[in-house]
Amino acid sequence: MSQADPTMERLEDQINWYDRRSGANQQMYKGIKLAQIVLAAAIPVFAGIARDVTILLGALGALVVILEGVQQLYQFQQAWVTYRSTSEALKHEKFLYLGKAGPYAAVDDPHGVLAERVESLISEEHAKWIGAARGRKSGKG
Repeated sequence: MSQADPTMERLEDQINWYDRRSGANQQMYKGIKLAQIVLAAAIPVFAGIARDVTILLGALGALVVILEGVQQLYQFQQAWVTYRSTSEALKHEKFLYLGKAGPYAAVDDPHGVLAERVESLISEEHAKWIGAARGRKSGKG
């Protein structure tokens, strides 16, 4: 019976988490942008074909603004790109480690180096997230 490897389990768990979160944020961003495009395009169409549609046109315009506000509040595009970048960096570390290449090639404890580098990547992403959250809270992001 082999013993579980907490470093590799953590690495796989984090790759999967960042991959899922990246995909979810990509879907949200693209969904919001698609809805904005459709709603914005509908405004001149309705204005041209119908009379007394000011309430409808106002509602469509308000929805476009609300969707942009949601995107700015939750930063789906930025999260998508950041999470994707972190997932790919973690995968890069995994393959360097498995191939005994790069920083793992000539060290006495490649497993320890892997643990340090994985935690460093995760900490960097957390620091970026905290910085972005603080910027949003203060109105700068």
